[in-house]
Amino acid sequence: MATKLTAAKLAGKSSGNNDHLLQWLGLALVVILLDQLTKLAIVRTFAYAQPHWVTSFFNLVLVFNQGAAFSFLAAAGGWQRWLLTGLAVIAVAVISYLLKRHGNQGVFCTALSLILGGAIGNLIDRVAYGHVIDFLDFHLHQLHWPVFNLADSAITLGAILLVIDELRRVRGVR
Repeated sequence: MATKLTAAKLAGKSSGNNDHLLQWLGLALVVILLDQLTKLAIVRTFAYAQPHWVTSFFNLVLVFNQGAAFSFLAAAGGWQRWLLTGLAVIAVAVISYLLKRHGNQGVFCTALSLILGGAIGNLIDRVAYGHVIDFLDFHLHQLHWPVFNLADSAITLGAILLVIDELRRVRGVR
C-alpha cells in the first residue's frame, strides 16, 4: 500500500512539474515565433543594409551578424558559427533542465523562458543561414547602438529579470 501511495505522489509531482515545464516552453515558443516571423518579414521586405527611417532615433535595417552580441567574433573566419551553435545548444539543455526543476518560480522561469526563446531564435538563424538576422537600429545622431533583433531583446529582458529575481531573493522579497 505504501508503495502505491508513494508512486501516486511521485506521479502527481511529476505531472505538476511537466505542467509548469509546458507553460515555460510555451512562452519560449511565443518568443521564437515572434522572432522568426519578424525576421522573415524584414528579409522579404528590405534590401540589405538600406535603413528605413521610423523615428528620429530608430531605423529598421537588414543586416547579418556572423558573430555573437555586438558582432563579437564576426570576422573570425567561420569557426565561430559552430562554437556559438554549440554554446547555444548547451544553453538550451541547461535552461530546459532549470525550467523543469524550478518550474514553480515565476520570475526566474519567465526570465529563463525569454532567454531560451531568444537563444533558439538566433540558433535557428545560425544553423539555417550561417548568420543571425538583425534589423532593429537605435541611434542618437551619428552614434548607433549595434543592430539587434527580437531574440536579442528577449535575452536581454530575461537577463534583467534574472538580476531582479536574484536581488529580490537576496533581500528576502518573494
